[in-house]
Amino acid sequence: MMLYGAPEPAPNPRRVTLLLREKGISLPVTNVALMKGEHKSPAIVALNPRGQVPFLVLDDGRVLAETVAICRYLDELHPEPPLFGTDAWERAETDMWVRRVETTLGVPVSLVWVHGHALTATIFEQIPAVAEQARGRVAEVLKWFDEQLAGKQWLAGDRYTVADIVLLTVFDFAVFVGIPVPGELTALHDWHRRATARYA
Repeated sequence: MMLYGAPEPAPNPRRVTLLLREKGISLPVTNVALMKGEHKSPAIVALNPRGQVPFLVLDDGRVLAETVAICRYLDELHPEPPLFGTDAWERAETDMWVRRVETTLGVPVSLVWVHGHALTATIFEQIPAVAEQARGRVAEVLKWFDEQLAGKQWLAGDRYTVADIVLLTVFDFAVFVGIPVPGELTALHDWHRRATARYA
């Protein structure tokens, strides 16, 4: 297998990298230079028509794209430790939290990146008002996640899952694009310290 990805801080490739670290396995990786537009090159689009990373090329030539699909596939190939859960409830609960992170927090963070960051100004036609509105939404959602994490170790109950990996990558990317995480969100910061310590 060959994993096509990108170096940090790209959040989607990082999710697969962190899952691999949790599993204690390694895959050969071909990094794609996103800021040079390599992900839109004919060679990459021929493999993944969406022109995005990560994607996984299997030994038989099949290609699997979309980050969580890749993580789920690798979790099934290497079931220990289980990062999606071990029964119907745990898997559904994990999926619920992944969806919440991606839709409520990941979307506005990406809007700030596209419409409000200097590195993307030469790539996209920026609309500063979109970035400003998205910043407000991110602040609201960070507070909501802080409330949800109060008294909990991890998002999906007492187990570390791919939902925590998704939140960790979005949290860190938000900081990278210049979105502060208020210090009073203590439950969220405590969770972040626990999650980050796993990869120290």
